[in-house]
Amino acid sequence: MLVDFESLDNSARIWVYQSNREFSANEMEIIKAKTEVFIQNWVRHGDDLKASYLIKYNQFIVLAVDENFNNVSGCSIDASVNLMKQFEKEFSLDLTNKLNISFKDSSNINVVSLADFQKFAKQEKITEKTIVFNNMVATKGDFISKWEVEAKKSWHQRFLVVN
Repeated sequence: MLVDFESLDNSARIWVYQSNREFSANEMEIIKAKTEVFIQNWVRHGDDLKASYLIKYNQFIVLAVDENFNNVSGCSIDASVNLMKQFEKEFSLDLTNKLNISFKDSSNINVVSLADFQKFAKQEKITEKTIVFNNMVATKGDFISKWEVEAKKSWHQRFLVVN
């Protein structure tokens, strides 16, 4: 069952899928439509899931489930990953590569490999003040407060040069 993202409790479980590039306007419309149909039919062993989604910066797809209503199962999580894989195939995207790291450079969002992120950090092109996207957040509350943060406040800090 599709609900408004804002109506979900901060304990709602989330998954963040980061694209290697921005979605076009046409892709956005298709992604929204297909995601809404998916969520309306998303179930766990036949039971409805109370869920929602967001698309941030035309580049991140965030799925959310209220586990106080019904817990997700491995099969229901697999179904959501399969949706992302369909988008990857249909639009030549990379949404499921967890080794891609994203950060802001002024107002631009950059997506680089983990190796390149480490190299940029070593060269101090990425510093503790660089805004990074912590796609490892697991709840809506953490998404709100800990997703888009300075590198020093995220797991990314381990790669920073400390002076």
